[in-house]
Amino acid sequence: MRLRLLGKSGLKVSAIGLGCSGMSKSYGIPDDQESMTTIQRAIELGVNLFDTSDAYGNGQNEELVGRAIKGHRDSLIICTKFGNIRDAKGQPTGINGRPEYVPIACEASLKRLGVDVIDLYYLHRVDPNVPIEDTVGAMAKLAEQGKVRYIGLSEAGAQTLRRAQAVHPITALETEYSLWTRDAEKEWLPTCRELGIAYMAYAPLGRGFLSGKIRSADSLIPGDRRHDHPRFQRENLARNLNLLKPLEEIAAAKGCTPAQIALAWVLAQGEDIVPIPGTKRPRYLEENVRAVEIKLEHADLAKLNGGFVPGSTAGTRYPARQMGNMGR
Repeated sequence: MRLRLLGKSGLKVSAIGLGCSGMSKSYGIPDDQESMTTIQRAIELGVNLFDTSDAYGNGQNEELVGRAIKGHRDSLIICTKFGNIRDAKGQPTGINGRPEYVPIACEASLKRLGVDVIDLYYLHRVDPNVPIEDTVGAMAKLAEQGKVRYIGLSEAGAQTLRRAQAVHPITALETEYSLWTRDAEKEWLPTCRELGIAYMAYAPLGRGFLSGKIRSADSLIPGDRRHDHPRFQRENLARNLNLLKPLEEIAAAKGCTPAQIALAWVLAQGEDIVPIPGTKRPRYLEENVRAVEIKLEHADLAKLNGGFVPGSTAGTRYPARQMGNMGR
């Protein structure tokens, strides 16, 4: 497995990490045993970066990750998040970035994960009612106490990053990035590079769309959260399917899958970017990991960039009620 440096932290992480959110209710029916097998297989393949959150399955995902990494903790980089509050059904109900809540959330995550320290601790969403300086100040205290090693933000805007960085070094920004979600290229990525902050790219496969296997909304089982996402609504999905042609053509020419080409494209955007595709199945994990070895030529990149022009995707990346929380 190739390694990449995570910002200025000195941490060496696998070029591809594993996003664990889909293992707990978000996309289909959970299968804890298969998910644990997937995490353990990832470790065997040299993946050392695992991403979770206290919001995924209302803590169940952290517990799952904690069970799966037993015996391997010292060689792994465990990332988790706090502040994205959900109800018993897993629906977002608000954001809590209040300083007094930060240590409470951290202690609960440490317990669920079964670890003494969290390697990278993120604020999941920026609380509009709390100055970012106050939230990050409380997170910095956790670092001073040895409860967390490094601090990150998720879905934070450029000015928020600058303000946060003035309080405590920010190691990584975690935000969606893929061929069909290129919002980051306008301001977030340049700001991260200016400040020496790593970019953790979640949903690098467009929540499965870039695999080319989702041809109809009917292929998503009832309860799959993508039913609520505008890009997977029937009319938008039909339009978005037209974007896949260059991806599928390059994949066919190289004898690999569209998903591997999509990941290779993200990897080619810079050594400071670490994609964290999510899967709960070992076979897809192995497919994703092999993308590290794929080399895209200049002509390939030009073809993909031309086919997935920023702004060409039909539909917003989240439902309207959630879009206001992005890039604050």
